[in-house]
Amino acid sequence: MRLFSPPKKDPSELLLYIWKIINLDNVSEQDLLYNISFELYLMSPDKTYIFIQKCVEKNLLIRNSDETLSLNENLEKKLQNWQEKRKNQMKKWEMQSKTQKSTLKQLKQEKKSDFNVLLKAFLDKGTLNRAVTVSDSAFNINVLDEASGVIEAEVQGSKEQPYKITLNTNKKNLNHDCDDFINKRARNKKFCKHLAKLFLLLKENNESLALKLLNNLASSINDWEFSS
Repeated sequence: MRLFSPPKKDPSELLLYIWKIINLDNVSEQDLLYNISFELYLMSPDKTYIFIQKCVEKNLLIRNSDETLSLNENLEKKLQNWQEKRKNQMKKWEMQSKTQKSTLKQLKQEKKSDFNVLLKAFLDKGTLNRAVTVSDSAFNINVLDEASGVIEAEVQGSKEQPYKITLNTNKKNLNHDCDDFINKRARNKKFCKHLAKLFLLLKENNESLALKLLNNLASSINDWEFSS
């Protein structure tokens, strides 16, 4: 199964695509042909043979003294850079996964706390699990004014522009613009994963404020407007 689409026009990019998958320093011509044609199904054996020969002629592939083939120096550097970025990304995902599991474990242990009871009142099933997958770094809290009860934040989601969150306890308005909140949660006065994550972050930094805001919401929920 292909993990990402192969580039078709640029031979050097196609070679990089192949090497990212086979993950070898060098490979025999026969094994390379087999991998391209029968493992990756990129082209027929005849076309693969021609492709390999052209790559050798253009010095994209280097024929070594033992008759194996390897990438030229430039492509090798590109491959190493990609591998390093990939390794760092995997470490980041691993750390995020550990943090998510730790957060869920802590919340389960504290399931009878006032914060958890109030937070879960605003969550549908599965929302909490989705909330912990949102990275802390995706959030940018621009305004946090405890005195006036105003929070303004941005969170990077799947779209290019970040989503916006505005909470105002005086106006009793909770404004957010992600599709899930607009189309499903707002009309039932429930939190999407972004709002749940926001309150988890608030709890970490100022639990009393997070609890105060949740209490305000819960105690006068009929007066609150959830909108986009």
